[in-house]
Amino acid sequence: MAEIKCDVCVIGGGSGGLSVAAGAAQMGADTILFERAEMGGDCLNTGCVPSKALLAAAKAAYHRKGKPAMGISSSSDDAVDFAKVNAHVHDVIASIAPHDSVERFEGLGVRVIQAEACFTSPKTVKGIDKAGNEYTVRARFFVLATGSHPWVPPIKGIEAVEYLTNETIFQLKQRPEHLVIIGGGPIGIEMAQAHLRLGSKVSVVDVGPIMFRDDPEIVLRLKQQLEAEGVNFFEKVQISHIHAETEQNAPPSHTIHIELETGETLSCSHLLVAVGRRPNIQTLGLDKAGIETNPKGVVTDRRLRSSNKRVFAIGDVAGRHQFTHIAAYHSSIVVQNMLFRIPAKINDTAIPWVTYTDPEMAQTGLNLPEARKKFGEAHIQCIDWDLKENDRARAERRTNGCIRVITTKKGVILGATILAPHAGEMIHSWTLAIQKKMKIAALASTIAAYPTYSEASKRAAGAFFTAQLFSTKVKKIVSFLLRFSPH
Repeated sequence: MAEIKCDVCVIGGGSGGLSVAAGAAQMGADTILFERAEMGGDCLNTGCVPSKALLAAAKAAYHRKGKPAMGISSSSDDAVDFAKVNAHVHDVIASIAPHDSVERFEGLGVRVIQAEACFTSPKTVKGIDKAGNEYTVRARFFVLATGSHPWVPPIKGIEAVEYLTNETIFQLKQRPEHLVIIGGGPIGIEMAQAHLRLGSKVSVVDVGPIMFRDDPEIVLRLKQQLEAEGVNFFEKVQISHIHAETEQNAPPSHTIHIELETGETLSCSHLLVAVGRRPNIQTLGLDKAGIETNPKGVVTDRRLRSSNKRVFAIGDVAGRHQFTHIAAYHSSIVVQNMLFRIPAKINDTAIPWVTYTDPEMAQTGLNLPEARKKFGEAHIQCIDWDLKENDRARAERRTNGCIRVITTKKGVILGATILAPHAGEMIHSWTLAIQKKMKIAALASTIAAYPTYSEASKRAAGAFFTAQLFSTKVKKIVSFLLRFSPH
């Protein structure tokens, strides 16, 4: 087939790639998109969407028992229909899929080639679709948006057992009797609570502490909640060996045994591996395009350009934060650079992320250990505000949570961590404040609707000034000024 020329060639039809393709095409650029698998990528098909749908079902199952403290109870003992839960998850995926479909993007003016792309030179890529049609594309700019895949650690025996990853766990139509999760990061913790609330026994194993990227004191509060619900944790332990049941009378769903270096053995019906992800770069032929890589992915500058300046990388493959919203943010940076020649650069001083447990845990900017390391204990201030002081939380009897805000001594906001039922919604005001380099007085003086969980943010901000407002000095000033006020 003859060489096809275009302005922008996007490789990867996940969140970031679709954003670039749609934006470029609608702004008048001749755009081609390569996608070797399902449109929508990991987020739609095996990541954010199915996991949040499963968590929503788990929350419904958990709260169906009512709230005895409110005088509400349920006498129903109906079991969770796990097959219908699975159908719900896939119904949610199907409802979003048209937005990410080939048809929609072709309607926007994007030429979609359903094939794997591989560089053949610094300026060209080639792909062959399932029908055997060969495509060679030469573009002014390329955008790598190929995402990442789950990494399976080299644990002895793991290759001989059936294990799940995020790419397969959402295919389960029968409830796991006992799910062991290797990895206590956000994916592992979300899946732990979801499956526990849907009726499974759940154990989490990690070589370090769970949720190690988050504030350990806030993580501890979340862990205590999960333990109270029934999740078993095995932290800071190595797995020495994994093997399946070998007895002749073993059932079809073989029992998996996880032997820990502590001498304990966990026996389970299902094993989920959620220890991290690796960039999808193996089949791209990046060496032929002169593109430098490292174990995290494609090496890029602050404008997300690779060592081949006509090639950009966004999202997981760029080796930075692995979040869908970061891929979308990257896409806007790349479009500015490619189409408008604006040297836009990424700003990662206030990147929010959320672990969608119940309660949710959200983080933006620096957490307390990071702030101590960067600025020193003497130069920062930490404000904690407990959710027990929030009237909305009291009304709903959901007071397990808190807000922690980190500032400089002068009140410049450095970071915030929130543990609350709607922490993912509450974190945005703090992200904006950090991005705009606001002082905490701006949030303290904001009018917050009452009663809301967001009011806790205002109260936390106001707590920064408590010591000053109620000091002996202020009392003396007030006493002096009152002398001049008429009775």
